[in-house]
Amino acid sequence: MTISKHRGMAFQIKKVHSHLIAVVLLLLMAIQLIHLSLVTSVTWDEGHHLFDGYTIWKRADYRLNPEVPPFIKLVAAVPLLHPPLFVPPNQERTEQTEAFLDGRSFLVHNGYDRILFPARMACMVFTLALGLLLYLFTQEFFGSLAALFGLALFVFDPNFLAHGALVTTDVGSACLLLASIYAWYRYAKQPSVGRLLLTGIAIGLAVVAKFTGLFVWPMLLLIAISEAISQRSLRLLGRRFIALLAVAIMAYAILWSFYGFRYSVAPNDSGLDMHPPLAQYLPRVPNPGDAAHLAIVAKHHLLPEAYIWGLANTKITEDDDNSYFFGHVYRRGNWMYFPAAFLIKSTLPLLLLLCLVPLAWRRTKWKPMELAVLLVPVVVYLAVAMHSNMNIGLRHLLPIYPFLYILAAAAALAFYNRNPRFAAPLAFLLIFQIATSLHSAPGYMGYGNEAWGGSDNVHKYLSDANTDWGQQLKEMKTYIDEHHITNCWFAYFVDGVVEPADYGITCKRLPTTETTQWIRLPMDVPPVINGTVFISDSDLQGIEYGQGALNPYDSFRNVKPTAIIQHGLFVYDGTFPVPLASALDHTQKGLTALWSGNTDAALLLTQQAVSLAPQSAAAQTALGDVLLAKGKTAEAHTHYEAALDAARTVEPALQASLVPDLEHKLAKTSR
Repeated sequence: MTISKHRGMAFQIKKVHSHLIAVVLLLLMAIQLIHLSLVTSVTWDEGHHLFDGYTIWKRADYRLNPEVPPFIKLVAAVPLLHPPLFVPPNQERTEQTEAFLDGRSFLVHNGYDRILFPARMACMVFTLALGLLLYLFTQEFFGSLAALFGLALFVFDPNFLAHGALVTTDVGSACLLLASIYAWYRYAKQPSVGRLLLTGIAIGLAVVAKFTGLFVWPMLLLIAISEAISQRSLRLLGRRFIALLAVAIMAYAILWSFYGFRYSVAPNDSGLDMHPPLAQYLPRVPNPGDAAHLAIVAKHHLLPEAYIWGLANTKITEDDDNSYFFGHVYRRGNWMYFPAAFLIKSTLPLLLLLCLVPLAWRRTKWKPMELAVLLVPVVVYLAVAMHSNMNIGLRHLLPIYPFLYILAAAAALAFYNRNPRFAAPLAFLLIFQIATSLHSAPGYMGYGNEAWGGSDNVHKYLSDANTDWGQQLKEMKTYIDEHHITNCWFAYFVDGVVEPADYGITCKRLPTTETTQWIRLPMDVPPVINGTVFISDSDLQGIEYGQGALNPYDSFRNVKPTAIIQHGLFVYDGTFPVPLASALDHTQKGLTALWSGNTDAALLLTQQAVSLAPQSAAAQTALGDVLLAKGKTAEAHTHYEAALDAARTVEPALQASLVPDLEHKLAKTSR
């Protein structure tokens, strides 16, 4: 390989050789992602994203689930457009329920791997494009050595390997954010119509990939202001504002184009609407001000209806989701969540290199424009994330990582240029990155760095998509077969959206909120179970039902597991009392019997539920409802009082939403 002297003591690889090495690195990443796609089962969001994209292609119908904008879903569905596929009929259930259940049906009937694998390969393109952009961006700023070093670190980043080939929007949005910032930088460096058009296209795609793409506007505005300040030029600021306006017009047109330049969610002649319609959905937005603003946008058709519905959904979901942080379940988010998640789930080589960035900046005096382009996106995105209540995974922070890898590579180059002897410790950090990544394979989703005890200890601090997104079913099936397990139980975080039986797993079902409150599925749970018990980390930590006495699996947290599958699925062997799980099962069956008009069976089932878990507000409320239906108002009142007392005394912060309804029931039965 030809090298030449650069800046005195350091070397610079010729571009042609640098490009070849970059291609090899990207091929290594592709091989890892292909393997991971084959050995992991479908995750929480993939089914409904894929079916939604397919439906938009085939029917121009955006009703199924406008939870996120369509671009990445459309890309994922491209490989599925030509083969004949089974398409489940729309049963007019609420939008997200319809999407999740139809998504599962779409995968089951057409074969999970048959359609999921090519869709994952389509989404993998975003990860490889992100790596290429990171390489080109770094090379333009800091040269080939830094570019290759940054790319090599990225290729073995466990978080990008975990999400890089999933039919989800996280990595795609990270790719398009970097593309938008890079395109703007190139335009600012050498303005031209072509570069402005490229910027507009990149930003337009970013805002139809994920709603976080909208954050690019404050980023570009701050970058433009910092550039004008550094050059002390108001005229430059004016030119940048005009360019941003032009870019905004292009992005706005691209957004509308992805919705067929149509406001309504379904073709105009179809007579179909959302379920629930947007007018009924907006009042559910927690902040009345946000709801009012979205209503104005809808009234004047400033954005497509599906896009507005999705924006509302992000606010509603953010308010609905519990978060788990350092062993505690919170009803709302914690501002320290994302900084802590970053420190736990980022690799130690990246964190160590980032610590060198201030020293490198002092010694090399990077240009203000370069520094702004790299730091502003990180600061803005992290500030927004820390303000958010949606604390369900580091995946939401992935868009800042490419900028951090560029900074880390720049710091490495600065120290190497200062003294080539730094090559040895830098090589060690790269080898460490590769080793820590391979050590966690294929359970990249649950990765945690060594300073926090490694991947098997992440559950002590974080859960949800940080450890467990339901991706372990294939390895679980292998575990069952190898250990000849015939009697098993399973509390599966994704149950209903994906059913273990889809992968040949016949364990008896244990309750989750999805299977008892949303997608009601059959089960029969006695107060004591025995055999092998599998529990998803998210259920083990109490994210769904709540912590402590609210968590039907809380007692398992004090039991040493037999095994941990992919760092997020816990295995236990023995005999275990599960009274609350049994009570939740009886409560569900009792309410089902009540709704079908069989009040005698409902009474027996809910009485059993209360006897199993007298401190369960859900069980007490269900029994009160049954007694009220049977005309026993005074007895119903007693159980509503017990339910209200439980809601106010057992983890009250997590049960506060139950109180108004119980107070209403008490007022109704006291007359």
